[in-house]
Amino acid sequence: MKAIQYSRFGGPDVLEIVEIAAPSPGPDEVLIRVGAVGVNFFEVMMRQDRYAVTPPLPFIPGVEIAGTITALGDGVASLSVGDRVAAALYVAGVQGGGYAEQVAIRADAVVRLPDETSFAGATALQVQGLTALHLLRSHPAAGKNVLISAAAGGVGSLLVQLARRGGARRVIAMASSAEKLALAQELGADAGVDYTQPDWPAQVCALTEGAGPDLIFDASGGDIPAQCLTLLAPFGRLVLYGPLSLADFRPDAEALKTLIFGNRTIAGFSLLPHLAPERLASELGELFKLAIPGELRLLPGASFPLAQASAAHAALESRRTAGKLVLLP
Repeated sequence: MKAIQYSRFGGPDVLEIVEIAAPSPGPDEVLIRVGAVGVNFFEVMMRQDRYAVTPPLPFIPGVEIAGTITALGDGVASLSVGDRVAAALYVAGVQGGGYAEQVAIRADAVVRLPDETSFAGATALQVQGLTALHLLRSHPAAGKNVLISAAAGGVGSLLVQLARRGGARRVIAMASSAEKLALAQELGADAGVDYTQPDWPAQVCALTEGAGPDLIFDASGGDIPAQCLTLLAPFGRLVLYGPLSLADFRPDAEALKTLIFGNRTIAGFSLLPHLAPERLASELGELFKLAIPGELRLLPGASFPLAQASAAHAALESRRTAGKLVLLP
């Protein structure tokens, strides 16, 4: 079968299509013919060896797939050949393997898909959908002024909608262009600011009538987390949930004074500790129930053939994309 792997770290060009042996399902596993693979920014960082985990080489990326079961291993009774499913490889403790035509994975990391949910849509609700869901469970938005960075991206676009559904007082979107801000406002943001403009902090301050946001979700990195910290309302919380957020964030003594005397908080978030195989079906089911009738809008991002994984990574790195990027084997 065909798969995408890299044998050295570097730019998108290190991704190469290879021919490898097709897997067979072991005990308690299923074999899935992949219909769509989600592409995530942390996979870009892993390819660059800038992520918290350095993968062993050669490495096949990809942790979220959707497709059709073609074979069952011994002991699997809850699923059937022909089932349309989503498979969260990371829930099974697997770091990669999804950029391939077939994947064998533990059955407890697999969830049946509703007929109305496409394979591409299912990938949008795995890493990114579950991240948005658990961010707001951990840090509720009800009654708060909420600022969301990368608001037209995979997680950000879902956060905008779920924060609105969760009773946020005001949802302010941050993005890098007028087009992305308009999209975020279509999804329910009350207002938006372009963070490439030097006066964006003043705009946020004005939109909150001088009070500042009570809750900020940031995954953008650079100098934005430090600027967000200065914007927080007293007793406010800055939640850092992306690996880029830590790259250049070095709070100094003045920032610590801001925290202490304003009763402000910096919180970190990682998805994996929130997940458990026994809850995967119910949590994804909650998102499916919102997405199917359109109460939670999934942004169709670009799709690429599996063989063009390098182009998909280049597009994601450019920051010109919106919605969920997928590979189609």
